[in-house]
Amino acid sequence: MGDRKTMSDLEQTVVGRDRRFLLRVETSHEAEDYQKYEDIRNEIWGFPDDHLAGTRNMMCENFLAEGGSLFIGAFAEAGGGFALDGSGLAGFCYGFAGIADKEVGFRDPANLRFYSQFAGVRPEFRAYGLGVLMKEFQRDLVLGRFGIGTIICTYDPLTGVNAFRNVHHFGMEVLEYRAATYGEYGGLLNRSDVASDRFLMSWDLRSEARRASPSAALAGIPVLRVEGRRVRGRTSEVDLEVVGEAAPATEGDVLLVRIPRDFYRMLRETDVEDPEVRRIPVDWRLQTRRAFLALFGRGYRVVDFLKTAGTAAAHYYVLARR
Repeated sequence: MGDRKTMSDLEQTVVGRDRRFLLRVETSHEAEDYQKYEDIRNEIWGFPDDHLAGTRNMMCENFLAEGGSLFIGAFAEAGGGFALDGSGLAGFCYGFAGIADKEVGFRDPANLRFYSQFAGVRPEFRAYGLGVLMKEFQRDLVLGRFGIGTIICTYDPLTGVNAFRNVHHFGMEVLEYRAATYGEYGGLLNRSDVASDRFLMSWDLRSEARRASPSAALAGIPVLRVEGRRVRGRTSEVDLEVVGEAAPATEGDVLLVRIPRDFYRMLRETDVEDPEVRRIPVDWRLQTRRAFLALFGRGYRVVDFLKTAGTAAAHYYVLARR
């Protein structure tokens, strides 16, 4: 692995709940050592048509070789140690250096950005906070090794777990709403008949997260009408949130755009033949798209993400004019 003094920033042992993990930058110059990232990507997303580059190209992309990519693996402790092959890989994240203004290009260091393309955790390790731990490690490396102060990424705005991490925890800024970004995108975490809309996000790595005050957020005005409905799902009868018509002309200092508590579960359970059940996530996509595009066009911006608890538990984006 090279000189431990100069390479020590490339790995870090962390604790998620009651388990230890090793976060480690991939340093190998052997192409076969990169196959584990494609294997775990396909296991998590379950969409083999959308894949990483071949192992030889991934090796060349590594910033420690000839490229500008950063591969981070999260390895679970087992038997008092860490297996650094695919058997011990609990999660990974991957991204690469790029530019913001295409006219300026690479001539100005201030124009550099790091694009975080993949971040995923195997299902059995999703209760350990690894998503946050990996992103924190990635932030430190992008700042320290790359000298870049901004990370760019995209995510599905209907996924609350990503919204809470990106918007509330890290304080990322929503730059724009992109409709049907990836076309028909299937697999385990998407469905080809539900458009692949995404938020484009910007994370200022040198700034602290700014959040809305809880009282102001709770007093916000809802933009969507939502009701509960019990339906025959793929595995059993389930209670789901069903969205009605959006009211994007709503006015107020603080507005709330609600999303499902668990959109991934909704996608799975509504993957049935009944057209009324099947279109529940489609309606969520269309109504939230309409709301976000209209509100952004009127000067509103996402300032926080809110999760309420209890019998009326719900997930909301908090929007205000800046």
